Amino acid sequence: MTEAQKHFAVIGHPINHSLSPKIHTYFAKEAGLAISYEAILSPLDKFNETLHTLMQKHYGGINVTLPFKKEAYLFSQHHSKEAKIAEAVNTLVFKSGEVTGHNTDGLGLVGDLTFNLKVTLHQKKILLMGAGGAAEGVIYSLLENKPLQLTLTNRTIEKSMAIKHKMDEYAEKFHVDLNVIEIKKLAHHYYDVIINATSASLHESELHIDDKVFHTGSFAYDMMYGKETYFIKKAKSQHAKTSDGLGMLVEQAAEAFYIWHGIKPDTKSVIDLLSAS
Repeated sequence: MTEAQKHFAVIGHPINHSLSPKIHTYFAKEAGLAISYEAILSPLDKFNETLHTLMQKHYGGINVTLPFKKEAYLFSQHHSKEAKIAEAVNTLVFKSGEVTGHNTDGLGLVGDLTFNLKVTLHQKKILLMGAGGAAEGVIYSLLENKPLQLTLTNRTIEKSMAIKHKMDEYAEKFHVDLNVIEIKKLAHHYYDVIINATSASLHESELHIDDKVFHTGSFAYDMMYGKETYFIKKAKSQHAKTSDGLGMLVEQAAEAFYIWHGIKPDTKSVIDLLSAS
């Protein structure tokens, strides 16, 4: 199969908002690869059927976004370390009838924070808000960077406790103090990095957190991108440094591109391009 015959796509529901086709097309152009990459809307109850159709059409790989990452994990026959730990997949590789699932979200988040934004994670106190798939997809990569402390919180604290129990062995391996705190008690603690992985920004709903959670010396990061969220506004009001998740989107796409093509693309030019538009 020649490079010109390779097809890729991102699947989600909804999907019209996705920047992935633009990002991967730009990566491919810079790398001198002739590929096609499209956004595909899958019916909520026909995700597996959609994948089977694409495999029959000899697609090389697929990116997966909400709400199908858990289903993509179950569809995969083989899993990367990150996918296995998160039990969620955002990148699929089709090869010789076999399906391998990867999760590049954590690598994308850490890459954006450490390389693009110059935020130090090692020996820092990190607060991760949220207990859904977005949070689960990045926890291992955060622990791998050996912060001093990683605190989990969520509106439903039981979900944070479940994630903590699941990740305790990795926290112990990397010598990280992994704990859970109720949202109403956050203001009594200091955090160097505060990451919003909740769905609040997606639905433009308020996060019930005290302003005092943010400080002049802290860095607030919202995985949502494309607008100034309530979370970002609240952080700015307390003079914290902030960033949305556009860089994470590009970095996780770069990891997927590397998995498929063996080429690590330059991400800064793409981030600048998307930021300008």
